[in-house]
Amino acid sequence: MMAEDGTILIGKSWKPESLLLKLANRHGLVTGATGTGKTVTLQVLAEGFARHGVPVFAADIKGDLSGIAAPGDSKPPFVKRAQEIGVPYEPDQFTTVFWDVFGEQGHPVRATISEMGPLLLSRLLDLNDTQEGVLNIAFRIADENKMLLLDLKDLRAVLAHIAENAASLTTQYGNVSAQSVGAIQRQLLVLENQKGQMFFGEPALEIGDLMRTDRDGRGVVNIMAADKLMANPRLYATFLLWLLSELFEQLPEVGDLDKPKLVFFFDEAHLLFNGAPKVLLTAVEQVVRLIRSKGVGVYFVTQNPLDIPDTVLAQLGNRVQHALRAFTPRDQKAVRAAAETFRQNPKFKTEEAITQLAVGEALTSTLEGKGTPTIVERTLIAPAMAQVGPITPQQRQQAIDASPLKGKYETMIDRDSAYEMLMERKGLRPDGSPVEAGAGGGGIMDTIGGWLGGAAGGGKPATGPGSRGGRVPQTMTEKIITSAARSVASSVGRQIGNAILRGVLGSMTGKR
Repeated sequence: MMAEDGTILIGKSWKPESLLLKLANRHGLVTGATGTGKTVTLQVLAEGFARHGVPVFAADIKGDLSGIAAPGDSKPPFVKRAQEIGVPYEPDQFTTVFWDVFGEQGHPVRATISEMGPLLLSRLLDLNDTQEGVLNIAFRIADENKMLLLDLKDLRAVLAHIAENAASLTTQYGNVSAQSVGAIQRQLLVLENQKGQMFFGEPALEIGDLMRTDRDGRGVVNIMAADKLMANPRLYATFLLWLLSELFEQLPEVGDLDKPKLVFFFDEAHLLFNGAPKVLLTAVEQVVRLIRSKGVGVYFVTQNPLDIPDTVLAQLGNRVQHALRAFTPRDQKAVRAAAETFRQNPKFKTEEAITQLAVGEALTSTLEGKGTPTIVERTLIAPAMAQVGPITPQQRQQAIDASPLKGKYETMIDRDSAYEMLMERKGLRPDGSPVEAGAGGGGIMDTIGGWLGGAAGGGKPATGPGSRGGRVPQTMTEKIITSAARSVASSVGRQIGNAILRGVLGSMTGKR
């Protein structure tokens, strides 16, 4: 909901409590126990940003946020809350684009293996340091040999190549054990069993498609269906972190704007930090600290402020704290920690207020004009003007069909990449069948002369990884043919042997 120009109305204490748009890229935090109103607060903020022409991206864990695409209705509780705050209740709806990694409840979302990178992929696969080192070698080899890593089969092919050539690779890249490669392959299999392979491939998501406005100048709300994605929390967290890092890498520096270029809501934020290695936490802290200069605001949504590391928590200037329950020692610690993060109000004790808040009520503190936090206030949260709760599957499908992105991401593309290149070097088609003689394209008979010449130092240099200028490794079939040809040549003399070989090759390839 818009308050006065340049602000978003969050709710009302003894005065209207608003979020200043020009400081919205200083990030924020929405916390509170289950059922206290976090999702409605998130929707109120998303609606406010969209009205001001700011695109929004939000993960929808329970499906409730999908209601933002449908107009709200004048239910008595909503109308009453609007009256208490002193604003009219005006049903509204927002242009919404639905996304889904699995392509079932929205446009498919994909990234390539190369875009994901070894750090995030190691986190996704839960690799140890040794296995992560092998994965880095795989990326390095693919890069040096100009082999595209697009999907999981590309990565599998490069890992298999590393295992087959471990002895020659060790001196250049360090020790590579078959056990480490096997462990990575097993983790890739687990990921495939969880349908994770649907996330890797092309066409990859274009960041610009998340930063659109509609014909009325309102920001488009991008909703990521995450209910099924939550079955694999590590994939969910890795995907959102990848998206955040892509925004950081691709967007130019813009400094402080009158309003953000995009606002990113990270629901269930604790999943990002649970068990994360130190190097990943450092990367998250760096992205959160620096991405504001790219015009992006990041808002973490979670139950407990203790879920967020202190180094990240310090970057979150706009706070909305719903009720917490102090039933256990850890709960009591969380209440104290939450209370201490606010600029104290002498009118009440913050720690006590946190446990007494009703549903739809919160403690709020936002950044003022000079970037300092306001005194914490006990606030009635404004009602959402779009539908609260999920839309029907039919409504969702209508929105997907009407989307301007319809058809852009639905069909997966599988172009030549590392897998196809490595199969070709083995004389095989992508389906594993051998290339027939005379078919061209790097078949066995096309390269036999190169192997025989290689015995005298004239072999064709390999372009594959780990070759270091050596010859292309032969398959067993190729070795048998080569051995037979050399045997013929040695038994009847070099000149006669060469003549026979030319005759044999000519008859098999159709050349005379």
